[in-house]
This record gives sequence, C-alpha cells and structure tokens, in this order.
Amino acid sequence: MADLHPQRASQPVNLAQKAALIEQQWSPRVVAEMNDYQFKVVRIEGEFIWHSHPETDEAFLVLEGTLRIDLPEGSVYVQPGELYVVPRGVEHRTAAQAETKLMMIEPRGVLNTGHEGGERTAVNDVWI
Repeated sequence: MADLHPQRASQPVNLAQKAALIEQQWSPRVVAEMNDYQFKVVRIEGEFIWHSHPETDEAFLVLEGTLRIDLPEGSVYVQPGELYVVPRGVEHRTAAQAETKLMMIEPRGVLNTGHEGGERTAVNDVWI
C-alpha cells in the first residue's frame, strides 16, 4: 500500500520553508501527522473570528512574528519560539498586527473556525 502522507519520509520538516510555500493567509497546511494529530503551518495577518473547539485543545507555536490570542479574560502575546495551548471549549480569536507564521497542533478533522463556519473556514487535510 502506498504511503498517503508525504511527511512520513526520512527527512525532517523545515517549518520556515513550508510556511514560505503557502500562498494565502489564513489557509493552514498540514506538514506532518502523529497518530491522530496534525501539525499545520499557516501565515496570518489581521484578526480571525471568535470561535471555540468544544472537543479539543488547540496549540499554537510561533515561528515568526507575534501572535495575539484574544481570550474572554484578555489577550496573550506569543513570540517566536513560544507555545500556547488554548483549552478545549475556550472562545478565542487569533490575530497578528503584521504577518506572522505559526504552527498549529490539533486533531485531524478540526475546522479552523470551530463550529462557527463562514467564509474563513479552510479546507482540511491539505498538505504542503
């Protein structure tokens, strides 16, 4: 049976290189999988929509720039090399004043807009 996952090869994944290949902002692309979890890179700028993921936590690792995560109790600023986990069910909105590149870690099948939907919902399982 052919391996359907391009990143299960013997080479490490260069996150900065993968992020540079993404043409559109707010379009997460899968770079690796581990069990049922996907590692996605994304380029963002501006503000996303408020949403939550009732079924799972969501992790953000900043590669370049500054990520702002708005939460009900205030905002958290995540710098390059820093990781922040939004607990399941917590409403949040990601934002960046200037273009920011980050990696998201979440279970396969999780929509970027949670149950909110709308025009910002990205297609899942797109590898880069």
